[in-house]
Amino acid sequence: MKSKFFRYVLAAFAGLLLASAPAAAQNLRISGAGASFPFPLYSAWFQKYSQITPNVRIDYQSTGSGAGVRSFVQRLVNFAGSDAAISDEEIKQVEGGVVVLPLTAGEIVLIYNLPGVPELKLPREVYPLIFAGEITRWNDPRIVEANPGVTLPDQTITVVRRSDSSGTTFVFTQHLSAISQAFKDKLGFGTTVQWPSLPNFVGAPRNDGITATVAQTPGAIGYVEYGFAKLSNTPFALLQNKSGEFVKAGDAAGQAALASADFSGEDLRIWVTDPTSPEAYPIATFTWLLFYKDNRNPAIAAALRDFVKWAATDGQTMANELGYIPLPEVVVERVIKESANIQ
Repeated sequence: MKSKFFRYVLAAFAGLLLASAPAAAQNLRISGAGASFPFPLYSAWFQKYSQITPNVRIDYQSTGSGAGVRSFVQRLVNFAGSDAAISDEEIKQVEGGVVVLPLTAGEIVLIYNLPGVPELKLPREVYPLIFAGEITRWNDPRIVEANPGVTLPDQTITVVRRSDSSGTTFVFTQHLSAISQAFKDKLGFGTTVQWPSLPNFVGAPRNDGITATVAQTPGAIGYVEYGFAKLSNTPFALLQNKSGEFVKAGDAAGQAALASADFSGEDLRIWVTDPTSPEAYPIATFTWLLFYKDNRNPAIAAALRDFVKWAATDGQTMANELGYIPLPEVVVERVIKESANIQ
């Protein structure tokens, strides 16, 4: 009789433990969508996190920043990725509020397809005009002058631009508008812009779509995140920065660019449109994950807080090898602190 009583007590106690178990111990499936810019790193993160937290599975669809933000506003996902963060107007549409956290950073490079040209330099006044449709041939004197000893073909430049609403486009056109009044007046900046209606302009979706199209099109140029170029071994140009130096994208050049960012404000939507350091690659950006302040599910909120802490610390070691820039320590501290608002 006594043994039955103890078994009953133990069973009841076990039930209480299960009922009060932390969110991470429950079987959770969390969905996200958005930016393709950080997709290689996010994929590696979510796979690794699922291994170390086997009861939590995070699925992320690379739909582009614009589509991701729309899904987030409509509460079709548990979180979203965006290279353009999220606007004040969009935040107002989310009941309960939004937590905007930069989890990584990267560089936007200009990949090209010119057989026999392993290195290409593009001056500061030239590459905005290529994407404005005003420089249309590879042997333009301004490109030739910057590349002495390089034989550039008498060939039309095929410009491959994003066909979807894209945070990469936002960052890229924001930079071009900052350094070129002609580009700003003609196209401006945004997640989508009115690209020139010219036969040498073609569209492709997402960073992987741009990469594939450029690889298949001799004479093409396009803009993608550095990690895509690195992983696909696609050549990309050295760009002239504000100091007049031609700089190749990479870890050190990206960190030099981010060093000019101002982290003193309350908002973690931080932009680096035209870095000033001579060592800086000129087009670098943070990219953000968007979370609900009110998740309406405490277990999911707890799992997301735990993921953010892991990604901002241990996860940063995976950034370099995949072509991304690890977060500065001051940003890591802010991210972890702000993640407490995910409820």
